[in-house]
Amino acid sequence: MLKELGGPFLASLLVTTFILAAGNIIQTVDMVMNKGVELLQVVKIFFLFLPYVLIFTIPISVLAAVLLGFGRLSGDNEVTALRTSGVSIYKVVLPVVISGFIISLISVPLNDKILPQSEFAARKLLKRIGIKNPTAMLEPGVFVKGFKDYVIFIYNVKGNMLEDIRIYQPQEGKPTRTIVAKRGEVIPLPEENSVKLKLSDGTADEISSEKPDEFYKLSFKNYYMTLNLDEAVDTATIQKKAREKSIKEILLDIKNLSEETIAVIPLSIELHKKLALAFSSLVFVLVGIPLAITTHRRERFVGFGLAIVLFLIYWGIMLTGIAFAIRGIIPPWLGVWSADILLFGTGVVMFYRIAGR
Repeated sequence: MLKELGGPFLASLLVTTFILAAGNIIQTVDMVMNKGVELLQVVKIFFLFLPYVLIFTIPISVLAAVLLGFGRLSGDNEVTALRTSGVSIYKVVLPVVISGFIISLISVPLNDKILPQSEFAARKLLKRIGIKNPTAMLEPGVFVKGFKDYVIFIYNVKGNMLEDIRIYQPQEGKPTRTIVAKRGEVIPLPEENSVKLKLSDGTADEISSEKPDEFYKLSFKNYYMTLNLDEAVDTATIQKKAREKSIKEILLDIKNLSEETIAVIPLSIELHKKLALAFSSLVFVLVGIPLAITTHRRERFVGFGLAIVLFLIYWGIMLTGIAFAIRGIIPPWLGVWSADILLFGTGVVMFYRIAGR
């Protein structure tokens, strides 16, 4: 069984890794070639981005191998022949399930150690080769602590436009002041060595004139604040994004930020994503085997296409769960693990039906 699936797994891994990595490297080359970057540095960036690609291509390749391998066996009636000879379906699939579990275990250090280190190294290299602009210090997915008195978190940055902004102002002995906005814009002020943030559609905590120790909630259409670049951290000192940190580092951040009453939902989401994506290989084995046996499709193109579609469904469920978690509707762990839980349950039910035939 492992020999039957080994070839499709390696072939799928090479194809999907090449496709996804090619997209990343083209984008990277587009950014760096205009700045006269040496080819050696571009190649280094390419290999530093590979671990990020692998966290997606490994589960896809596992799923494709299972669908192609068991689809061929089912299409040639070999599964039926084994069962009529008295061989249990569980005995047939056990080595594959164990292999899927081992691949998931191997993926944990890939997501926890190798990926964060390589991606952080790639970002530092990109900084060193001259990608500098005012929004570089307002990167998405990282708690920016470089500006005096403020902790800033932004979910998405597109050029100078910002989406879902959270600005915290911890105050000793007082509650943390919070500014929340749906949208924002970075307005460079080079003559003043600063940037102005135009925040739109949000709320801000403002100090009460009658009770300076208390805040009142202010809803605003537009809100302006200025951040001095002189007070920001040295651009050579780059902070890690959440996904560039290990599980241990994320847990420490959650502990420290929780003590300052700062929302840690983004960190909790990233923590669970490292594990949920790692164990998606096992989930795909459990759902892929009965699906392949049921569909009886042995064509390679169909099997590979079905693997891509199923992974997109998995990713869509996870993103939907994360969206609910960000809005506080469900816990972060449930939002991230929703795809694994649903597909795992589907696989178990399909296995039960096949075994009962």
